Amino acid sequence: MNDIVIEVQDFTKTYDDFIAVDRISFDVKSGEIFGLLGPNGAGKTSTLECLEGLREPNGGMVKVAGLIPTREFHKLKNLIGVQLQSASLPESITPEEAIKLFSFYHNVEPRLDLLDRLGLAEKRNSQFFELSTGQQRRMALALAVMHNPRVLFLDEPTAGLDVGTRSELHSMMQEFQKAGTTIILATHDMAEAEQLSDRVAILLKGKIAKIGTPLEITAAGAGLTKISIRTQESNLLTSEVTFPAVTYSTTLDEYKIYFSKDIGPTVSAIISHIETQNDALIDLRVERPSLEDRFLEITSTGEML
Repeated sequence: MNDIVIEVQDFTKTYDDFIAVDRISFDVKSGEIFGLLGPNGAGKTSTLECLEGLREPNGGMVKVAGLIPTREFHKLKNLIGVQLQSASLPESITPEEAIKLFSFYHNVEPRLDLLDRLGLAEKRNSQFFELSTGQQRRMALALAVMHNPRVLFLDEPTAGLDVGTRSELHSMMQEFQKAGTTIILATHDMAEAEQLSDRVAILLKGKIAKIGTPLEITAAGAGLTKISIRTQESNLLTSEVTFPAVTYSTTLDEYKIYFSKDIGPTVSAIISHIETQNDALIDLRVERPSLEDRFLEITSTGEML
């Protein structure tokens, strides 16, 4: 479990004069689920593509399973599985044909059982262009895992998937992890990253802003407590009143959300205000800020290591 499977040291990727990734360093241990997070343009895809051997770094060093991806791809291809954001399969190929083709490429037995598990059994003889976006993503996932890769790269794996298939994917990821597979998860779904990742790295403008376990990253924030409140008349959504110890607030659906440095005075003042407005409390939640809350804090302030 402590073996280093992915090594990244002073890695840089540029496109002409644009620096997409700026001298980042991190490593990933065997059997670890490592989340790679960041807003669009932060450098996630460029990092993944260099780790997968699709692009050459412009500086520094990247290694996967002890191999330099672009120079030793012939050795690496059977050790990694890759699910890209969009699959580039021939429009006329069927899921069953794709499974058999990729099994030949990886020199393994066809895993047609994956079609059943990922809800594609009824589409096994349909052409690729006839599949929905979600079905195409499930097909890409089946092709990525069919040879039991040592390292699995997932780029937005649950985008466009229904709840049931998302749950099945999460179960598969945990099964692969238990078997020793290392997983790199690039996602915009902060709840997914918080639930599944052992550690995460947050990229911001090509640099690593934060790295650590989800708990370490959320605990290292401003020390604020999240207070979510919904009232019958929604008075708080239109009120400009300020409450003690509140650093900032926002709204989400029918909830007013406050981030407080001291929840006692804040909650007491809010309840008093609701009563004076002849409003009624429907729901009140007090919780530690989530990884998504912390992510928004980091990206909005530009906070770095």
